[in-house]
Amino acid sequence: MKIGLFVPCYINALYPKVGIACYEILKSFGYEVTYPLDQTCCGQPMANAGYEGDSLKLAERFEALFEGFDYIVGPSASCVAFVKENYPRILSGKHRCTTEGRIWDIAEFLHDVVKPERFPNPFPHKVSIHNSCHGVRELGLSSASELTVPYFNKIRALLEKVPEIEVFEPSRVDECCGFGGLFSVEEPVVSGCMGRDKVADHRATGAEYITGADSSCLMHMQGVIDREQLPIQTIHFLEILAGKKL
Repeated sequence: MKIGLFVPCYINALYPKVGIACYEILKSFGYEVTYPLDQTCCGQPMANAGYEGDSLKLAERFEALFEGFDYIVGPSASCVAFVKENYPRILSGKHRCTTEGRIWDIAEFLHDVVKPERFPNPFPHKVSIHNSCHGVRELGLSSASELTVPYFNKIRALLEKVPEIEVFEPSRVDECCGFGGLFSVEEPVVSGCMGRDKVADHRATGAEYITGADSSCLMHMQGVIDREQLPIQTIHFLEILAGKKL
């Protein structure tokens, strides 16, 4: 089974350890993993800014780079959701989208396909899960609080397979952290207020770390933490599963 590793541009530039952790975890389960070296941005920033047409060439490039893989797996719920939800429409005028059914966020891939019994590396800390908007409402990584459906959380289910960890969730389990990509640029005051509220909600759990599947959300909250010098840190859930040293 061949996996094409999709590492979004901001992870490649700012959080390479997350990309490495994703690769190492997939390899540890015996998969053949390839990282196409020519990959670039998936086109989400342009589309979100109202220039979806400018993302067409990037979508075509993505399709060509990941042709032939059984699965495309990436460590970013928002970028994976953009490809899955938007590429079929963006490519509809010229090409048939072939990646829609093959792309997975690493959290759903581990939970739904790999189904590990446990992870070997202990993490003796309290963590609070950040359920990002794209992950919840477009990929179904957890149940949405506004729906009357049974509770589930795929990230939590994976983290609970880590020895010595204590897992919590904030009282407002899937409230937005305020990042929202361009939203944080266009509405910085509102975005900052939402970020502070979210960090406070995570801190109320008594956790030492905020964790989740989107480095962009974690980056936003880490900015609040650094500015206000708060006694909590952020860490991507893959770094916990991979046993990365803190």
